Amino acid sequence: MEEALETLGKELHCTEVTFSKDKLALLSPYFLLTSKPVMAIVNVGEDQIADQTPIQKISTELGNDSDVIGVCIQLEAETSQLDEDERAEILEALNLGEGALPRFIQRAYHILGLRTFLTTGEKESRAWTFRTGSTAPEAAGRIHTDFQKGFIRAETIQWDQLLETGGWAQAKEEGKIRVEGKDYIVQDGDVMEFRFNV
Repeated sequence: MEEALETLGKELHCTEVTFSKDKLALLSPYFLLTSKPVMAIVNVGEDQIADQTPIQKISTELGNDSDVIGVCIQLEAETSQLDEDERAEILEALNLGEGALPRFIQRAYHILGLRTFLTTGEKESRAWTFRTGSTAPEAAGRIHTDFQKGFIRAETIQWDQLLETGGWAQAKEEGKIRVEGKDYIVQDGDVMEFRFNV
């Protein structure tokens, strides 16, 4: 506790100091704001999009664990009125690749330690959010607790491989579906089918 108070007394964020797991557990009930990751969105002019200097300066001021995204709100507003092809063309010309919202979502997921796995069937495909480092049974529990309790195994493939092969049946036929057990750490973009028994 004294170490945290000392850190705060120096006007540092708790994220700038490495605490042991025991110390983190002691601090957890206090919900210290400075122990949370920081994300800032900075409105920049169209002429400043390529210049990362102001973004880096703000990031340095906010601390080591901060993530700063530069966004030209005016450009976002103007391009939001265009169709997808025109919008993509303009963003590509400015070397942005994609709009601010997808970048914001990706960074927020990263900061929060979240990833996505998918399930697919004849009627629907669905994305599920899970914490980084989750095992297959823990991910299965995101769908239903019975899946986690009665977990037997998971069949999985990365989403891009599944698209390349043309579907689950084809991927299985080509031997691209992996069978994973209880210790498998689920990866971002895994398409999964769970086997369970309750």
